[in-house]
Amino acid sequence: MIRVFFAEWRKLRRPSLFAGTMGAVGAVTALVTSLLFLLLDSARGNAREGQMISRSTLEMAHGVSIGFSSSAGLLGLVALCVFAAQTAQEYTYGTLRNLLVRQPKRLTLLLGKFLAMTSFGLITVVFSAVVSTILAFTLSGKAKVATTAWTTGDARTAMLHTFINVFLSVVAYGTVGMILGLLFRSPIPAISIGVAWLLIVENIIAATVKNSGKWMPGQLMTTIASGGDLTATYSHAILMVTAYLAAGAIVVGILFRRRDVSN
Repeated sequence: MIRVFFAEWRKLRRPSLFAGTMGAVGAVTALVTSLLFLLLDSARGNAREGQMISRSTLEMAHGVSIGFSSSAGLLGLVALCVFAAQTAQEYTYGTLRNLLVRQPKRLTLLLGKFLAMTSFGLITVVFSAVVSTILAFTLSGKAKVATTAWTTGDARTAMLHTFINVFLSVVAYGTVGMILGLLFRSPIPAISIGVAWLLIVENIIAATVKNSGKWMPGQLMTTIASGGDLTATYSHAILMVTAYLAAGAIVVGILFRRRDVSN
């Protein structure tokens, strides 16, 4: 498994993939955090779905991590795309057969690839946290937000909790991407269906069907990142997402062991 882990990282560290992903992560984090402060006094709201996060809320100890937490959904979509592409392209390029020659235990190969991509996701979350924190302090003066509470022990604790929640959310998104990659065995349908469902379909259903958000995986993964919200409690979100991912993993695990390795 260790050899599979490092073999996967040979692909993940390619400049085009690594730099491109970090650029996307930095861009979405900067966008969300900047809007949070620059639209602070806007009547249209400065958070997702037109919500308003007030100046007094931003001045609290957890205020420095709000931009980071709000970026979780977009970070998750980036993870979904990376996990899906890295998994499905093994079928597209025909490299899976070669990998199985070196590591014939299919589930071991799959687990090693998952751990490598999870560690890649961890790096993206760390980078996002750094970008968001730097921007928060940089824009606080322009937005007239006091930062006294941001340097306290409570702020560091809040940031740690937010980091863990965002990381869990990103890994969940990535796992969905890997499941779709194994299911469709092609990057294009895996990514397009995953993004369309999580970004468009779920938001439409959640906006039109009452209480539907607490049963849909995308909404629940966002709830995990925020530590619980109006959609569902944190414990409910963790339980439901774990159940969805476990069911999906069992299905694609069986398919991966039994299906032919060619597309």
